[in-house]
Amino acid sequence: MSGSSRVVAVLGPTNTGKTHYAIERMLGYRTGVIGLPLRLLAREVYDKIVAIRGPSVVALVTGEERIVPPRTQFWVCTVEAMPEGMGADFVAIDEIQLCVDPERGHVFTDRLLRSRGTNETLFMGSDTMRGPIAALVSEAQFVRRERMSQLVYSGSKKISRMPPRSAIVGFSVENVYAIAELLRRQKGGAAVVMGALSPRTRNAQVDLYQNGEVDYLVATDAIGMGLNLDVNHVAFSSLTKFDGRRMRPLAPNELAQIAGRAGRGMSDGTFGVTGEAPPLDEGVAQAIMDSRFTPMKKLNWRNAALRFGSVDALIDSLEVSPNDEHLTKARPADDLNVLKSLSQVTEVAARASDGPSIRLLWDVCRIPDFRGISHSEHANLLEVIYGHLHERGAIPDDFMARQIRRIDRTDGDIDALSKRLAYIRTWTYVAQRNGWVRDESHWREETRTVEDRLSDALHDRLTQRFVDRRTSVLLRRLKQKEALLAEVNDKGEVTVEGEFVGRLEGFRFTPDKSAQGAEAKALKSASLQALAPQFHLRADRFYNAPDTEIDFTDQGGLMWGEYAVGKLVAGAEPLKPMVEVFVDEAAGPDVEQKVQRRLQHFIDRKVAALFEPLLNLSRDEELSGLAKGFAFRMVEALGVLPRAQVAQEVKDLDQDARGALRKHGIRFGQFTIFMPLLLKPAPTRLRLVLWALSSGLQEFPEAPPPGLVTVPVAKDAPQGYDTMCGYRDAGERSIRIDMLERLADMLRSEDSRGGFEAKPDMLSITGMTLDQFADLMQGLGYKAERGEREKVKAVPAEAPATEVAEHPAAEETPTVEASTDEVAAPAEAPAEATESTEAAAEAPAAEPANDEPEVEVFYTFTWGRQRQQNRGPRREQGQGKGKPRGKPQDGRKPQGKKGGKQQGAKSFSSRPPKKEKAIDPDNPFAAALMGLKGGN
Repeated sequence: MSGSSRVVAVLGPTNTGKTHYAIERMLGYRTGVIGLPLRLLAREVYDKIVAIRGPSVVALVTGEERIVPPRTQFWVCTVEAMPEGMGADFVAIDEIQLCVDPERGHVFTDRLLRSRGTNETLFMGSDTMRGPIAALVSEAQFVRRERMSQLVYSGSKKISRMPPRSAIVGFSVENVYAIAELLRRQKGGAAVVMGALSPRTRNAQVDLYQNGEVDYLVATDAIGMGLNLDVNHVAFSSLTKFDGRRMRPLAPNELAQIAGRAGRGMSDGTFGVTGEAPPLDEGVAQAIMDSRFTPMKKLNWRNAALRFGSVDALIDSLEVSPNDEHLTKARPADDLNVLKSLSQVTEVAARASDGPSIRLLWDVCRIPDFRGISHSEHANLLEVIYGHLHERGAIPDDFMARQIRRIDRTDGDIDALSKRLAYIRTWTYVAQRNGWVRDESHWREETRTVEDRLSDALHDRLTQRFVDRRTSVLLRRLKQKEALLAEVNDKGEVTVEGEFVGRLEGFRFTPDKSAQGAEAKALKSASLQALAPQFHLRADRFYNAPDTEIDFTDQGGLMWGEYAVGKLVAGAEPLKPMVEVFVDEAAGPDVEQKVQRRLQHFIDRKVAALFEPLLNLSRDEELSGLAKGFAFRMVEALGVLPRAQVAQEVKDLDQDARGALRKHGIRFGQFTIFMPLLLKPAPTRLRLVLWALSSGLQEFPEAPPPGLVTVPVAKDAPQGYDTMCGYRDAGERSIRIDMLERLADMLRSEDSRGGFEAKPDMLSITGMTLDQFADLMQGLGYKAERGEREKVKAVPAEAPATEVAEHPAAEETPTVEASTDEVAAPAEAPAEATESTEAAAEAPAAEPANDEPEVEVFYTFTWGRQRQQNRGPRREQGQGKGKPRGKPQDGRKPQGKKGGKQQGAKSFSSRPPKKEKAIDPDNPFAAALMGLKGGN
C-alpha cells in the first residue's frame, strides 16, 4: 500500500487547473500514464498531448478504443484500462473522489492503493478525499489549489429566460431530450452531451456549442468529470438521480462538481436551478460557493488478489471484505453478477476447469453491459462469446461479421442509433482485447468505421431534432444587431440569410408551420424585422396594380391575386362599404394606409360600375315627392323590391312618377319591382355581399350559379336571400323574377276560377317538367289537381318558340293595379294559368299495338288562396271567360277598403268623373290599354 516514488494529492474545487497541472508534470518525464474517469475526457486529454508532442509517442487506451504507436511514451487511458506493471516514470489518477462511487469506486480505490510511478504519482480530485488518502497512503503529500474564478448561486430561472452560454443538467436521457426540445423551440437549439455518446458524436455536439452555433448545452452529470467548456451558467433541472438502484438526492459535493463547470480560467460563473427543481437550500448553496463539504470517510474496495483455482474460489476472492476501517466492501458489480450467473450454466462450468479457462471466463465477464437490456440478455451474450473463445481460441470471423452487419445501419431515429452505438461498443471492446479475434487490425478498423458512421448519423439526428439552425442564426444576428438580408421569391417564399422562414401572403407573414410555440414567435420576430423593406416594395406595387388584379370573395374578402389583403365591413350605407386591411403590424402605418386607400378605391369603383343605374337614381334631383321616396326605397333595397312590401307606395304613384322611375330602368312587375340591369350575375354577386354586410350576417350566403331559370330553394337561408339573388321561392324551387313576370303575363289570360292547364310556353320558359311546374304553381298560390285521361292524337301545332329569359321575383298574391299604365290581374281571381301537356307540341304517337288507349297525366290549376280584405284575384262581375279584364266602368278599383261597399255593387257619386290621364307610351301594356279603351 506504499511506494518509493513521490506521491502528491492535488486537491481542490473545480476550475483550479488540476488536470492541466498533471499533463504538464507528465510531459516533464520520459514516460507517463494518466487515468481519467471518462472515455470522453480521455479523448480530450489525448488530443491535447498529441497537439504538443505529436501522435507518434502518445497512446489512447479505453475499453473501446486502442491507439498504441510503436514508440509510445505517454499513455492516456480510462482508469479501468490503465496498463499495470509498466514501470512508467509518472502516474496520475484524475477525479480520485470517485473512490466512493457505488459502481466504479473499487477501481479508483485499487489505483489509489496500487498504482505508482517510479518517480512521481499524482492524485487529483476533491478536497474531501484528504482524510482517506492520508490514512491509506501515508507517504502522500497534499497540495491545495484554489478556484481561479468565483462561483455564485443565482437562484431559479425559467428555461425561457436562461442566459446564453448556459449548460442545463439532466439526470436521464428523457429529461435531457425534453429540455433540448424546449430550448430548440425557444432559443433556436442546444447541443447534447451525454456519457453514453461516442467521442466522435460528443465532439461534434460540443463544436456546435463552442463555435457559437447554439448558445445552450444540455448534458448529464458527465460534464462534471473535467470536460472543459465555455460555460457561464450551470442550471440543474433536478436535484435527484437514479444511481442504478434507487432515486437519491445529490450530495452537495456532487452538485459542486457539476456546478463548477461554470466559469473557466479567470471568468466567474453562476449556478442555479430550473424546471421542476426546487431552489437550493441556502446552506447548500453557500457550501458550494465556499467549497466546504463533509469529508469522505470510507472508500469502496474490492479484493485485487484474485484466486483462479476454481470458479468458486474466484467468486470467494471477489467477495472478501476489507480489513481497514477506511474501506468498505463494494456492492457486487455487473462483472461479479455475470460470473455467478454463468457459473450455474453446466456447459460453462465444464469449460472453466483450470486456471487459464477460469481467467478467460473472468475476462469475458468484465465486458461492460453497454447495451443495458437486461442482466440475463447480457449473460447469454457473454456465454456465447466465452464458448467461442474457449473452443476455438478466438471469435470466428463469420460470427463477428454477422453481428456487425446487423448493426451497420444509419437509418432510424435518435433512440435507434443510440442503441446501435451501444451494441457496436460491445464488439469494439471485444476487438480491442488481445487475441480475442484472429485479425485484430481488421476488426478494430471495422468496428471503428461502423461506430464512426453511427456517430455521425447520431450527431445529424441530434442536430436536426434539437437545433433549429435558421432560428439560431436569426437570433444570433439580431443579438449582434446586424442587418438581416431577406428575399421573397415569386411564390411568396421568404428566406432570411438563406434560410427558409415562411411565406409572405399579401402583407402578412406566415412563419414556417414546422415552427411552433416560442420558436415560431422568435422566428416571426426576427423575420418581420428583416422583411421591413419588402413590405414597402410590395405596398408600392400593390398601390399601382390595376383593378383587374384585385377582387372580392362571396364572403366579403378582398384578394390581390391569390392572397387575402383585407375584407369588407359595413359602412354607413349599404352602397358605401368600408375596408379592413390585413397587414402585419411590423409593416408599419405607412404600408397599412397605402393598402387601405387602394382597397377603398377598388371597392368604390366596383360599386359605381355595377350599381350605376341605382346610383344615378339616387342622384336624380328631378325626382320629387312620392317618386323620390320610392327611389330611396329602391336604393335601400339594392335595386330589388318584393311588390307586396311596397304595394301601397306603388298604388300611390301617379303616371308621371312611374314614368320618371321607368326612365331609370325600373320595372314594375306583378310580383317584384326591380331594375333588370342589376339582375345580371356580377351585380347580383356584389349585392349579396353588401346585403350580408348591412344585415350583420356572420356567414355570407353565396349566389346561385348564373344563367339558371330555376334553382332549388336554399334551406336555412336568411330571410330575403331569394330576393337579393333575383329569385322568388315557390315550392321546392326558386324561379328568377324576370321569368316569373313573363309567366304572370301568360297566366293573366287563363281562367283561374274554372281551372286551366299549362301551356307549352309556360313549361318552356321555366324549363320544368309538368310535375315540377305543378309544384311551382302551388308555391305561387294555386291549387294543382292531378288527373289522367286518354291521350288524344294531336295535330302538330305551330307555336312560337319562347325565349328563356333571365331573372326571378315573385309576389305572394297578384296585386291588381288601378292605374292605366299597366294591365294587372283581375281583382277576384289570379290570372288564370294554363298548364300544357308536353305532348301538345309533339307529333301524334303511333297507335299502341294492343289497341289500348294511351293515358296521359294532366293538372288542372285553380287559384287557391283565400281572399283577404277583398284583395284576392277574381273575375270582374259580368265578364265572360276570356273577355278583357280591366277597371270597373266607373273608374274605381275593384278592391274596396275595409268596411267599404261589397265588391260588384254599383256606387254613384255626384262628383263629375275624374279626367283620365294620358296613357304613358313607355308602358309595356300601352297597346293593350289603348285597345281596351277603344273597345269601350
